[in-house]
Amino acid sequence: RAAGAFAVGKCGAYGQAYDYSAEGAARAAALKQCKGDCTTVTMKRACAALSIDMKNPCGAHGYAVAPRISSSLNAATKKCYEFGGKECVIRAWACDAKG
Repeated sequence: RAAGAFAVGKCGAYGQAYDYSAEGAARAAALKQCKGDCTTVTMKRACAALSIDMKNPCGAHGYAVAPRISSSLNAATKKCYEFGGKECVIRAWACDAKG
């Protein structure tokens, strides 16, 4: 079991699924948890993270998938700032299998 997915929506909405046997099942599980119109990213033996702007949770956000948790956390936070965030913090993260 090494398939996972992260669903990201507006205003800090998210869903996560990990350690599924197939990417499609992980994607469906993550989307089911996410409220509204959400985008999914898959992870396979990796980690995903979502960062949002605490000053405006419905504004800037960033997400990333990387082989290690520290890399995904840093990249998601960096993306949030790149998109105009002022006080970006990690909202959620997940690792799949050996991530």
